Amino acid sequence: MALLVIASCQLMVVLDITIVNIALPDIQRSLDFSTTSLAWVVNAYTLTFGGLLLLGGRTGDILGRRRMFVFGVLLFVLASLLGGLAQNEAQLLAARALQGVGGAIASPTALSLVSTTFREGPERNRAFGVFAAVSAGGGAIGLLAGGILVEWLNWRWVLFVNVPIGLLIALATPRWIKESERHPGSFDITGALTSTVGMVLLVYGFIRAAQEGWRDALTLASFAAAVVILTGFILVERRSRQPITPLHMFADRNRAGTYGIMLCLAAAIFGMFFFLTLFTQNVLDFSPLATGFAFLPVSAVIAIGAGLASKFLPRYGPKPFMVVGAILAAAGLAWLTLTDVHSTYAGSVLGPILVFSLGMGMEFVSLTLMALSNVSTEETGAASGLLNATQQVGGSLGLSILVTMFGTASTNEFEKQLPLFQSQATPAERLQFERTGQLPGRWGDEVLTAGVSAAFVMAAIFTLVAALIAVVVIQVRPSDLERLKGGTGPGPV
Repeated sequence: MALLVIASCQLMVVLDITIVNIALPDIQRSLDFSTTSLAWVVNAYTLTFGGLLLLGGRTGDILGRRRMFVFGVLLFVLASLLGGLAQNEAQLLAARALQGVGGAIASPTALSLVSTTFREGPERNRAFGVFAAVSAGGGAIGLLAGGILVEWLNWRWVLFVNVPIGLLIALATPRWIKESERHPGSFDITGALTSTVGMVLLVYGFIRAAQEGWRDALTLASFAAAVVILTGFILVERRSRQPITPLHMFADRNRAGTYGIMLCLAAAIFGMFFFLTLFTQNVLDFSPLATGFAFLPVSAVIAIGAGLASKFLPRYGPKPFMVVGAILAAAGLAWLTLTDVHSTYAGSVLGPILVFSLGMGMEFVSLTLMALSNVSTEETGAASGLLNATQQVGGSLGLSILVTMFGTASTNEFEKQLPLFQSQATPAERLQFERTGQLPGRWGDEVLTAGVSAAFVMAAIFTLVAALIAVVVIQVRPSDLERLKGGTGPGPV
């Protein structure tokens, strides 16, 4: 029951990243977002989530993990309610950012509770397997749930649905989960603020570059400010007695490699869900519900991959699954680059996402175990927060880079399609173009597909980098295998 409560929270938090994806076309029409600025509906959540995860994990260590778990869930519920009631772009983005704050408190404390509730060895391996499967597969479940809600109700219910779920989790937690021991310490507020602001500026620079170009003064200023603030963040962490990011954790090459792999893979999976949602609804003309069902196999295959990894990890260690998983993900994304306006779901989408999902299922279990292996009890919150932070920051930063690739490629394709449109369009189509500024019909499909294919090329490169890190950096020691089998190994580092 404890695992059910913890996994339900993680599912709600992860699901919210993609459940909104399915509603993006409706949100765009309802609140007048542009295609490139639409990414902020995702990034407003993931940036505050990723930027504050380390602080959230630290609050659990100091104030009690169960207490902060419940507080984070309730804050998430409040923000979801406000988001569902939003009447304009600014209100929705503010609510999404507040959701990120709640998720940043709830998610790392949830992962820490897994570490402290279950004994090291097979029991904890199974618990991590469930947690990792939920973390990776929750995205696909979110797309299905979002499709049902948008089709039968409206886009606002993708946010309202969190309210009853979150309240049930908050009520069940005191019954099934024990409070953890508190550890003395202080909060690194300066580190949290500089990391979050620096990442927001970096992501903003990439997204603005897609809209205004790389020579735009504000684009360059955003990148420059991001470099200065993130450099300041590193200096703050080096001097802090209790930093939000314990830099000594990077001294372990396996843990440092794990964070690098997660950064790359998160960029790929965020991009896959974001761009395939646009492609299936706008080019394949799927309804929101049909799009949700189209992604349903992702969850099943991720669960299979996670199950295989959990079963054989004690025998082979995590490295083979990290390498093979990343290669499978890269193969799936490379396959998706072949999509065009004549593609079908069965012929061009289903196969690639199954291959991609199998690889991701293997990856998330291996990465979770490796990141928390050999970590002292008082730092499990920081370690789990850092893993989650690399996932969310990697997803936000990666999505912004992919949006930039999408914007550049679609602009180039627009210039190719415009003369064809002008020579072939009907008066009604010309009028629609003058009103919206976007090419209608098959010309618009060509533009969108060109941008999506370019984004998948870059996403495949991200996963290949992850595979390279796994090959070169990760080293599985005999003591690691002994702990996975339930034995004892050297003390934490």
